[in-house]
Amino acid sequence: MIQQPTLLVRKRRDSDSAWIERQLRVSWGSTTVVSRGEAHDASRLPALVAVQGEEIVGLATFRFAGSGCELVTLDALHRGHGIGSALLAGVIEEAAECGCRRVWLITTNDNLDAMRFYQRRGMRLVAVHRDAVDDARRIKPTIPTVGDHGIPIHDELEFELHLG
Repeated sequence: MIQQPTLLVRKRRDSDSAWIERQLRVSWGSTTVVSRGEAHDASRLPALVAVQGEEIVGLATFRFAGSGCELVTLDALHRGHGIGSALLAGVIEEAAECGCRRVWLITTNDNLDAMRFYQRRGMRLVAVHRDAVDDARRIKPTIPTVGDHGIPIHDELEFELHLG
């Protein structure tokens, strides 16, 4: 049996910047991510990377606002290997250490995999922002109109986890 190298989650380093920018472009079409009507350059946000051996296998970008921490992007290069879970746990830990009362995120109404993933990790659906993605296309016109499973993309879904 071949053993995989241990998965390590760490804060981004300056040397990770080019990889982070490339990955965001692959996963999100650009480094710009829009949530709740605000554009964020995710390449400039605080980030955690998941590393296995010498290879970066995942990325989480986040930002602090008020008493909360918004998870802006989460990318696991290999699904089903615990990468996304480890990154989410790392962001929750960072948020708790900074005194945040909640971790929250926005996803789109078509993203059934994300809905399942976040709910299985204790996050709750707390709001549906009707037509918010339609509005976000004014900021980022490249946001697709149809997403996973052929579902038209219109709404933002807000999930959160309250921290003790």
